[in-house]
Amino acid sequence: MSKNPLINGLAAFAYIFVLGSGMNWATRFAPRADSFMVPVAVISLFTLSAAVMGYLFCYQPLLLFLDKKKKQAISLFLQTVGVFACFTILTLLLVFSGIVR
Repeated sequence: MSKNPLINGLAAFAYIFVLGSGMNWATRFAPRADSFMVPVAVISLFTLSAAVMGYLFCYQPLLLFLDKKKKQAISLFLQTVGVFACFTILTLLLVFSGIVR
């Protein structure tokens, strides 16, 4: 990933946006079936998402930390979380305002 928190936060938001859009689109065509595979798929998706988010949020800060740049590592991580929090708050404001459904 990047050492730019804006790019990292945007990448995390884009991943969630694409995933949410895909899930919304897929529910229109997927058959309604109670199956053992549904919880397996949900848990697999959750695990994959945790891995992707871990990479997006922690990879560069971890490399900085291992290079003995602790302050830069903490700063990059917190700035990335801050940027992502801004995207999340903006999304929530748009949803609850009724502008976006």
